[in-house]
Amino acid sequence: MERTFTEQELVRRGKLDKIRELGLDPFGHKYEVTDYSLEIKEKYGSKTHEELENSNVEVCVAGRIMFIRKMGKASFFSIKDKLGSIQVYISINDVGEDVYTLFKSADIGDIVGVRGKVMMTQTGEVTIKCMEYTHLVKALKPLPEKYHGLVDVEERFRRRYVDLIMNDDARKVAFARPKIIRSIQHYLDNLGYVEVETPILGTILGGAAARPFVTHHNSQDIDMYLRIATELNLKRLLVGGMDAVYEIGRIFRNEGMDKKHNPEFTTIELYKAFSDLEGMMDITEGLVSTCAYELNGTYELDYLGKHISLKPKFKRAHMVDLIKEASGVDFFKVSSTEEAKKKAEEHGVEIEDHFEYGHIVNAFFEKYVESTIVEPTFVFGHPVEISPLAKKDTKDERFTERFELFILGCEYANAFTELNDPIDQFERFESQLKEKDLGNEEANDMDIDFVEALEYGMPPAGGMGLGIDRLVMLLTGSETIREVILFPTMKPEIKNK
Repeated sequence: MERTFTEQELVRRGKLDKIRELGLDPFGHKYEVTDYSLEIKEKYGSKTHEELENSNVEVCVAGRIMFIRKMGKASFFSIKDKLGSIQVYISINDVGEDVYTLFKSADIGDIVGVRGKVMMTQTGEVTIKCMEYTHLVKALKPLPEKYHGLVDVEERFRRRYVDLIMNDDARKVAFARPKIIRSIQHYLDNLGYVEVETPILGTILGGAAARPFVTHHNSQDIDMYLRIATELNLKRLLVGGMDAVYEIGRIFRNEGMDKKHNPEFTTIELYKAFSDLEGMMDITEGLVSTCAYELNGTYELDYLGKHISLKPKFKRAHMVDLIKEASGVDFFKVSSTEEAKKKAEEHGVEIEDHFEYGHIVNAFFEKYVESTIVEPTFVFGHPVEISPLAKKDTKDERFTERFELFILGCEYANAFTELNDPIDQFERFESQLKEKDLGNEEANDMDIDFVEALEYGMPPAGGMGLGIDRLVMLLTGSETIREVILFPTMKPEIKNK
């Protein structure tokens, strides 16, 4: 494929031969890094010029040149490493004429190594006085302008590597995400949970209400699904005697994309034998608050223009009570689907052909309540029709022992006292099949192997699933899910040949 280059790109490519003529590899070799910019600044930022002169501190860093102020026989430049940027002073008297000439041919974006002594400038900036300059990598493309970066939002996500170079906020989020995941792992590991891995490919659609991606296994000549949840396999492990398990993994749902949804995303699901809904509330609350504190050093945060606290204890409220408070309709006193449909018509709540009593209750919640929740709130008591894997409420079997965690109108977690009655589970799956026949494309399949697993006996248990991406959004102040996924799903870029 023939490629065309800009004038700047041609100039940079022309410098490759000059670098080779000096006996150097334009794309570098191993370099021993012993120090990082932020650590140097934190350690020596309070020292005076005289103190640093006397202490003779030597450091060795490597990074990308982000700024150059070339002068006669001495210049300043800054390099950016994984932790931030630091200024470097380079002089022909310290590195010699040949090396200084090499430096003066450098471009912004090149990657270099610097060994030198820490000093303090007259303006009070921690700086490395370069004693040894090493060319490592020639950048053949120029970086975007410093103060504009990648202005096109689509380009930011499509060329994430450039975004990470230019955008400190993007880099901060990229490093925060694994810290949050480590916090989750440490929190659960300390409680005796075991992290496991379960298959991504399966032949049964189950564990959630969602449309799947379908693929084909050539050897067995069968269609398979990319998983829409990890739930059923994790509960099989409870049957097998692993009494506290969790999995952090990719989930795939063939649905729309918006600020809170990407076709592939990351969840954690955890299951604990001999626990229940209350136990899951406690562990969810502890997990979220711990992540917040370990990342930001506080439970308080401002997000989307509102201040919230993630300090335990979170509010707990029944779905029906919240609906009554917002709309005046008390679904505890609504006794049939027909009466529920009448209430929906009176209150302008849209319903679909397969809707029964429980679907209508949920529709009321989505219209009147969901967007009004600000502080962290466990909403429990979901109807049985929308909770095929949750145990029924013994006080009112129209509802289940299930909760969702809402913060600022967004769902973050979903949990049950798990259904472990194989007869009830079989009937729930049959109801899901009927819904599918009536047009519900998100209904579950019949998973007879899971029913048979329950027939061997699954301990009473609690289970919870939480969206990692949304949690990272919340804790880093990111407004869209694409900010917290390093390479979000994008339409293919159409390039001119």
